[in-house]
Amino acid sequence: MPSFLESLYYGQLNPAEKAVSNDPQYRQVSRQLSESMEVWKKKLSDDDFHELEELLDLYRQVQGLEMAASFTDGFKLGASMIIEVYSEIV
Repeated sequence: MPSFLESLYYGQLNPAEKAVSNDPQYRQVSRQLSESMEVWKKKLSDDDFHELEELLDLYRQVQGLEMAASFTDGFKLGASMIIEVYSEIV
């Protein structure tokens, strides 16, 4: 089994791939979203529905950028805590 650093180097670590919520409401809300999209698909013309999909794609891109920033900030916070703990020991 490769070490953590080797996995990181070879690009085998991708936290975004495992970013599925364990919250019990996740599946319910996801199902509601899918059902709502089907309702809108029936209500709107093909062009209007395509515009809605493009809008939602932009929203997902923003969410992805926010998740990446949050991950980075969280990692830095965790590293700072470890540094502080070790500096107080020495």
